[in-house]
Amino acid sequence: MKPVIALVGRPNVGKSTLFNRLTKSRDAIVADFAGLTRDRHYGDGRLGGRDFIVIDTGGFEPDADSGIVREMAKQTRQAVAEADAIVFVVDVRSGLSAQDHDIARYLRTTGKPVVLAANKAEGMREGPQLAEFYELGLGEPLPVSAAHGQGVRGLVDAVFEHLPPLPEDDEAEEDAQTQGHIIRLAVAGRPNVGKSTLINTWLGEERLVAFDLPGTTRDAIRVPLERDGQRFEIIDTAGLRRKGRVFEAIEKFSVVKTLQAISEAHVVVLLLDATQGVSDQDAHIAGYILDSGRAVVIAINKWDAVDDYQRQMLERSIEQRLAFLRFAPRLHISALRRQGLGPLWKAIAQAHASAFKKMSTPVLTRLVHEAVQHQAPKRSGMFRPKLRYAHQGGMNPPMVVVHGNSLEHVTDAYKRYLEGRIRDHFKLVGTPLRIEMRSSRNPFSDKDS
Repeated sequence: MKPVIALVGRPNVGKSTLFNRLTKSRDAIVADFAGLTRDRHYGDGRLGGRDFIVIDTGGFEPDADSGIVREMAKQTRQAVAEADAIVFVVDVRSGLSAQDHDIARYLRTTGKPVVLAANKAEGMREGPQLAEFYELGLGEPLPVSAAHGQGVRGLVDAVFEHLPPLPEDDEAEEDAQTQGHIIRLAVAGRPNVGKSTLINTWLGEERLVAFDLPGTTRDAIRVPLERDGQRFEIIDTAGLRRKGRVFEAIEKFSVVKTLQAISEAHVVVLLLDATQGVSDQDAHIAGYILDSGRAVVIAINKWDAVDDYQRQMLERSIEQRLAFLRFAPRLHISALRRQGLGPLWKAIAQAHASAFKKMSTPVLTRLVHEAVQHQAPKRSGMFRPKLRYAHQGGMNPPMVVVHGNSLEHVTDAYKRYLEGRIRDHFKLVGTPLRIEMRSSRNPFSDKDS
């Protein structure tokens, strides 16, 4: 699972600037989930070959007891609770404040590793201004400049020194051995759509064999299942906990757990509530699933609780708001009444098979040539893109790499046309398909015509 780093500090010290630097984005509102205040945001970070989740928080006043400031403090405490490590951001130019002392006092009580980032330190790496921050008792302040990117790499290295190493090699070897046998499955959705009911129904079904497997990575809980000879592993997003010999699911929404589960899964079941329609939060989660490249099945729960008019409106809403998931199968279920679960399992298996489909180079090349014969790409100036051959560039999600000349001029519409023909031939269902164009260099491109 990706480690989680929370950025904490008083207002206007540069937390959002650092967040944008780590996530390589321009806007701190990367994953704005409904139901949370606007002062806690989530994003994917990658630096120095390391992947992690970053939480940006609002200005923190630990002792606030009223109004919006108290709500912001509550959000920050939640972010700290979800995080594996804390980056405490202070402002070198404005100096040490009493509020910094209050925050440091609170962070010391959490027991979480804390790295002190002295922001806005461009041009003063050896300056005496850094010395006063030793008073906080959180170790050496690391000078950084989030605006200019100075010291950020070293800051991330310092954070990862406090985290246990991820068994990447062991996990990769295990994946190679079990990828064709165990399907890692995550159930994602906003609170109260029935995730817990669905998981408990799966666990209680007579044809399922469930046993307890403690999480190997931090707080992750995975529940292996076996159904009709196929082994599955549910990655907990609904707060699943073992209570005696009975699994008790607690509907506790955690953005971090959802993001981690999606990134770890082979297949994600996006659960919607037929009685509530498609919300912004559903669309955000769906967008994250697509960005992660995961196979997805859309399950519309509580289908038995709505009438024909509501069903038509819901289908129209899905077509409009989740248009980017047109490749995902949609199933109507009732987790409480155990209706539609058989087709759901079948769709999950098909999506997994599609995500790991092997596509041979000769077949892909033939499909590309046939597509060009049927409809050639548009000419760009004096040149028309020429598609020569194609091969598979990866799985989960499957990627097709097309080689040729002037391919930078291939339009997105033509890529979608190619995607459709490849999907139809290989019967790809429930998985994104990525097409990459690679042009051969023209040796005469640098010469005057």
